[in-house]
Amino acid sequence: RELHTGVEGRDYLCPRPGPNENSFRRCAIFAHLTEVAFDLAGMGDSEMRGEADPEARGREFVEIAEALNLFADGHKPTIVAHSFGSGAALTAVTQSPDHFSGLVICDLMVMRAELLEQYWNQRRSSPGSGDPDKPKRSYASYEEARKRYVLSPPQPVGEPFLLDYMAYHSMRLDGDNWTWKFTPEVFRQSNKSEEWLTIGQRLVNTPGRKTIVHGAKSQLFTKDSADYIRELGGGDIPIIAVPEARHHLMLDQPLAFVTALLSILHLWENK
Repeated sequence: RELHTGVEGRDYLCPRPGPNENSFRRCAIFAHLTEVAFDLAGMGDSEMRGEADPEARGREFVEIAEALNLFADGHKPTIVAHSFGSGAALTAVTQSPDHFSGLVICDLMVMRAELLEQYWNQRRSSPGSGDPDKPKRSYASYEEARKRYVLSPPQPVGEPFLLDYMAYHSMRLDGDNWTWKFTPEVFRQSNKSEEWLTIGQRLVNTPGRKTIVHGAKSQLFTKDSADYIRELGGGDIPIIAVPEARHHLMLDQPLAFVTALLSILHLWENK
């Protein structure tokens, strides 16, 4: 499903971040702009199509933009992506560098190889990870299902109603029970370790205009991550830390996050 505001102006493509999250979390961010917030295949309200390989994920951005006529008259939409969605966005821009005007990468997990190995050794998982062969659980009531909806990595939430809203739209009724909207097949090829070990260099090598926005207290993109990006050759990429924010920065510091995004987009629009 694609969500389109129908407001005239610049166009922005916003993929949902991961299997347990949904496009509804961004519907109000660009109230005066044209925004398309969509669920990647097999996630949220979008059906699974083929295999969840990275190349197919990247093609979805162009396919959705074409379906909504966002490329009309030579127009180039901007992509704003968070976490798992940022990896798919890097693929999209690499595949079709002439189709997009820029990419805002929000708290994508970037670490040096040794730090990433340490992170995984602590039984922590990468964004979008899971067992494709594990059946989805169902719950007798929404309240029971809601208790199972947690953030990864765990963090405080500054605005709990946003998390409640996101949780509700990540679930659906299946008969008399509640279950998750995503299909486990999204985990089969979406989250291989080698993809995360090379993500920093991929980010730097991705063509076109880019900006990184991350939580100042994020565990997945830290000050060392910023240093690492610069060491890899990304010294020309602006990196903005949102004060007091963690990985899910739109949940704990939504106003500061939106301010950062709008500042970037308006600066780009005027160039």
